[in-house]
Order: sequence, then structure tokens, then C-alpha cells
Amino acid sequence: MPLSIIISRALSALVTLLGVMVVVFVLVRVVPGDPIAMMIAPGATEADIAALRAHYGLDLSIWQQFWIWFGQVLQGNLGTSISMKQGVLTIIGQRLPATLELAIFALTMAVVWGGLIALVSTAWRGTWVERAIDNFNGVMLAVPDFIWALTFVLVLGVLVPLLPISGRSDPSIDAGLATQFYIIEGLARGNFAFVWDVLKHMLLPACALAFPLAAVIGRVLKNTMMDVMVQDYITLARIKGLSSIRILLQEALRNAAVPALALTGVQFTFLIGGTVITERIFSYPGIGNLAIDAVINRDLPLIQGLVLTFGIIFIIVNMLVDALTVWLNPRLRHA
Repeated sequence: MPLSIIISRALSALVTLLGVMVVVFVLVRVVPGDPIAMMIAPGATEADIAALRAHYGLDLSIWQQFWIWFGQVLQGNLGTSISMKQGVLTIIGQRLPATLELAIFALTMAVVWGGLIALVSTAWRGTWVERAIDNFNGVMLAVPDFIWALTFVLVLGVLVPLLPISGRSDPSIDAGLATQFYIIEGLARGNFAFVWDVLKHMLLPACALAFPLAAVIGRVLKNTMMDVMVQDYITLARIKGLSSIRILLQEALRNAAVPALALTGVQFTFLIGGTVITERIFSYPGIGNLAIDAVINRDLPLIQGLVLTFGIIFIIVNMLVDALTVWLNPRLRHA
């Protein structure tokens, strides 16, 4: 990718992030509700309320508050949570690894399932197998992730309790980890029993997030592979005597993967956004669950920090997908 394009994308990302910061900062201050009212003790005087408001800078105008916050952000300071009395950056740092592991686990399942859906549908095109898969794929696509989550809780957590439906791991297990990346550090330490317990806790919320995404990936990849299968080089491969499986995997899938990859990157950002409700349903301690608590408590610094985090993740993922798409596509790489 040419350096000029990289610089252009980076500048565009910075402008987008600044726009997100401005919009969110203004919106959280014009909606009804007063965060100070939720903090004051019974019997507090007007002087106490005014002092608390001044402590958090809420007695200034919106734009004065924004420029103060913007300057702090440039210094790596996202402020102090009103409800939790901790640094926002510290809180997000403790919760973000849980959401990233959940999202990556869900994305991995979605890519595998979506790929299998596309491959089987293409291999059995024009038969009842394709029609059955298309119908099942339609159901997966039509049902939102939070409905899948509620269904899993009811069926696999209550009626047939096969898997845990809350938390991130068994509280009785003390793994002695130094970070919040449970799976990565657990594997590095060789604590496979703990990793297995974490995966069991992640399985249901990850499935709830993965089902709709797998349906989207499967449909797009199948349609692209169908177009590829009628190309001249596929006919030439058949004439050369290549097997159907080899043609499907080596020729069709490889050439159809780039459009599906671009879609997967965009959908991954939506998947992270979808963790908000799913984490709440499963009491999963990630930034999605934290975001709901922040909104309920009108915790302005925490809301701003979380939205900024979501925005940064969105920009990074899209830039990585753009770079990977160019790398995989020779026509774009040499443009």
C-alpha cells in the first residue's frame, strides 16, 4: 500500500475519532439526568453539591469541559469514574481483555461456520442440501444475537444445565494470573484446566454473537464462490483433471475470500458493539456490561472513555482489514 494512502487513511481516522469524541461528549451532557444527584448523600447542602460539581468540572460550559477533557486525553488521562472512583483508563484496561477474547472467540467460530456453510452449499448447489442450508442460514440471520443469548440461557442453562451462564470463570479456581487475558496467559502458563473453564463460560455468549455473523459470512462467501465457479479458469481446472474438492478449496475459495474478508472486518466491529447486551445477559465482565452500568449511573467520564475505546477499536480493525485486503489482492497491491 503506497505511503500516501496510508497517511490519508490515518488522517481520516483521526478526523473520524475527533468527530466521535465531540458528538458523544455533547450528547451525554444534553440528555436528561444529573450524575451529581446520584452521588450526593442525604442531607447534603447546596454548598456541598456545588463543591462536588466544581470538583468534576461540571460547573463549566460544555465547550470548556470538552477542551479540558481533550487535553487530558492527549496526555493519556481519561479522567476518573464518578461511580467507581477509579481512573477510567484503569477500569477499561481491566475489562477490555475479557471483551476482546470473547469477540475473537466468536469471530473464529463465525468464520469457521460461515466457511462451512458456503463450502457445503457450493458443493451441493442445486440440490435439497443447498435449500436446507439456505433456510437454516436465514433463521440464523433473522434472529438477533440477544434472542440467541436468552434462548441459550433458558435451554442450556436452566432446562438442561450443561454450561455455565454467568461470569468469566469459576470463582473457586485461583489461577494466579498477572493479566486479564485469561486464555493467552493460561495457555502460556500451561494451566489448561483453567483455560478450559474459561472457554466453557465463553461458549454460550460467543455462540450467541457468532450465529448472525456466521450467516452473513456464509451467504456472502457462497454467492461469491458461485460466481467464481462459472469462470473460465475453473473450467480449465476441470479439464486438467483436478478433483472437485481441490477446485473448491484451492481455486474457488481462495479467489472468493477477499470480499468475504472485507465484510468480516466490518461485521467484527458490529460484533464488538453487540457484546453490550450479550454480556449483560450472561453477566460477563467486559466493557459491554460496563457500558450499561456507566449509562445507568450517568457516569460521564466512563461513558466518554468507553465510546472512545469502541471508536479506536473500530478504526484499528478497519485499517487492518484494508491492509490485509490489499496484501491478499495482487491487483490492489500493485496499483
